[in-house]
Amino acid sequence: MKNLKFPSAQTILFIIAGLVTLLTWFVPAGKYDTLSYNESTNKFTRLSLDKEISLTATQASLDDLNIKIPIEKFTNGDIYKPINIPGTYNKLEPKPQSFFDFVTSPIKGIIEAADIIFLVLIIGGLIGVLNKSGAFDAAIAQLAIVLKGREPLLIILVTSLVAIGGTTFGFAEETIAFFPILIPVFLAAKYDALVGVASIFLGSAIGTMCSTINPFSTIIASDAAGINWTTGLYGRIFMLFLCLTITIAYIMRYAKRVKNDPSKSLIYDQREQIAQLFTLKDVSHVNFNWRLKLALFVFTSSFILMIIGVSILDWWFVEMTTVFLISAIIIGFIIQISETDFIDTFVKGAGDLLGVALIIGIARGVTVLMTDGLISDTLLYYASDITTGMNKGVFASVMTIIYSGLSFFIPSSSGMAVLTMPIMAPLADTVGVGREVVVNTYQYGLGLFYLVNPTGLILASLAVAKINFSKWLKFIMPLFIVLIIVTLIVLAVSSYL
Repeated sequence: MKNLKFPSAQTILFIIAGLVTLLTWFVPAGKYDTLSYNESTNKFTRLSLDKEISLTATQASLDDLNIKIPIEKFTNGDIYKPINIPGTYNKLEPKPQSFFDFVTSPIKGIIEAADIIFLVLIIGGLIGVLNKSGAFDAAIAQLAIVLKGREPLLIILVTSLVAIGGTTFGFAEETIAFFPILIPVFLAAKYDALVGVASIFLGSAIGTMCSTINPFSTIIASDAAGINWTTGLYGRIFMLFLCLTITIAYIMRYAKRVKNDPSKSLIYDQREQIAQLFTLKDVSHVNFNWRLKLALFVFTSSFILMIIGVSILDWWFVEMTTVFLISAIIIGFIIQISETDFIDTFVKGAGDLLGVALIIGIARGVTVLMTDGLISDTLLYYASDITTGMNKGVFASVMTIIYSGLSFFIPSSSGMAVLTMPIMAPLADTVGVGREVVVNTYQYGLGLFYLVNPTGLILASLAVAKINFSKWLKFIMPLFIVLIIVTLIVLAVSSYL
């Protein structure tokens, strides 16, 4: 038994894909009608069993379909994806996925996730070019000196700043860029790589779980529920502060134990492998001149520009990836690297993150199987039936659990919002609670399971540092249980207020 190893991230995802393939043979196929808005024609399009019906884009049309959403939410672009129409679920002919569908799902997933995959690869190339100069190693060495005796500040600042990004504009996939950059900083501070992964990943997870003004979850979910996004805002701010405080305290407790005794690290057996992966070069001979400082400035500015672009300029993956590609080229000119060396270094850097990119694509393949097998809406339909006749406190808790389960199959926060909220939000009316309770259960359910969800970003995040999923589960489980208890208590109490 001691020789048994926990499977790799890729193997875990293939096992999950196999199980989902089997599900399509047993779960009935079905689908809701969907409604989408066409800005160019100012018309609604209702898609019903492969039939398209054009409707006038008016509030009356929405009322007739029992969709309690203001028409302005569609016309101003707040809701830009097709939404499910309540009461339109239809059983369909089964569409079980074959072995061929199973083996091709990773390829389909990689194609669908091409935007984020290219972002990851370009960032890898950018980091490779910067590392070539030695500027990055020199900067980290200096930072380690500055942080000496104040290392806990690193955990507090990184986790808090990433959480702010998560709660305001959904800082999630973009965090992949920060793992290879910040993990060496945590190692230089005498922590292990798990502390670095936890600070970045959990900061993002808690921020998005307790989203306050995040347009990709809070605002789009509130719009789809037919309420103003500010409804329930103070409660979410309270949850953000509470959960973030608990999380930082948990990370710092583990970090202190590792710093005092490195053998207490959960990844102590990987210390040599991780040290080689993130080894800082000898920088005593490096002349930290204006060229290297300018290269670091361009590198840092690219991330600041990315954050500004996503949060203010409506950028997405194409624009973000372009920024990092241009930054790599500019840095190449600054450090005066030859064209041949630049290409070789860039490709090698991209190759270092190829495994991470493939994990993202394979995880997306699981969603492809669900969609092609027509079982996603069936799970939603039966889940919406469970809450009938419940009291307020139990309703909030069960809805959180339901959303956690659904997030395994629909890990996208915006996708989950537009697909489920028109169906789930009216359930709040039947038990006498505000619809903001359903919005909160959606956020908290997704956020809690996100901590361990293999179809989310955790496997890709761990792959950067070559940390096994089993080590993460051992690390996160106590915090996971505490956050579940805290969340369910807060939801139960708030549902009666």
